[in-house]
Amino acid sequence: MKFLRVYILILFFSWPALCEPTLTVVTELSPPNQTLINNQVSGESTELVKAIFAKANINPNIELYPWARAYNMALKRPNIFIYSMAKTPEREKHFHWIGEVATYQMGFVKLSSRTDINITSNEQAKDYKIAVQRNDLAAQRLTDRGYTVVYTSDINKSYQLLMSGKVDLIIDDKNYLTAMADQLAQDESRFTFVHAIDFLSINGYLAANKHTNPRYIMALKAAFNEVSKTQRYKEIMMLNKQH
Repeated sequence: MKFLRVYILILFFSWPALCEPTLTVVTELSPPNQTLINNQVSGESTELVKAIFAKANINPNIELYPWARAYNMALKRPNIFIYSMAKTPEREKHFHWIGEVATYQMGFVKLSSRTDINITSNEQAKDYKIAVQRNDLAAQRLTDRGYTVVYTSDINKSYQLLMSGKVDLIIDDKNYLTAMADQLAQDESRFTFVHAIDFLSINGYLAANKHTNPRYIMALKAAFNEVSKTQRYKEIMMLNKQH
């Protein structure tokens, strides 16, 4: 009887730990930061996200979606996390911001065969049709500035429109063209980075729905502070700039 009482007490006090949910983390395909290998979400930013959750002793279930769907999930559902998301004035109030897990210098990308496209300023790109991912920061900023944009669900679809000649340009980081070409089983030389966009030099964050349990936010922010001091974190953030 005494043993049974002790066993019940152990179960009672350990129940919150036993019931700790696996938290959902959503992201988009964006090589080399977010890739899909053997049905597992991988990549450099993913490595940092996993390290942050591991340091906080929280188990993440990382799921890959088109960006618009991932964004809406994180926007509307408590305890949903998302990366790598740009921090903007419009978004800032809707999320908790854990920390930076990527850096980007976005710009215009064309097919190398399009010798008729020569861009030396942002304004010149307004003469062309540009594919952008729906709800992506690039989509918002280009639309606000009067560019002709075609919305897609994800970066793969944008590249498909570019390769089929349905758009003239897409938006990507010049350092990531090799990884995207590999993802698409294309020769990297098929794509040319044309011009960097000054208003699309950004950091990508791990963030969470505004109504996420505060103890998760506190634990993950503390974990990020520790991970950000590691040599591996510094290496990956530097790789983001130097690929």
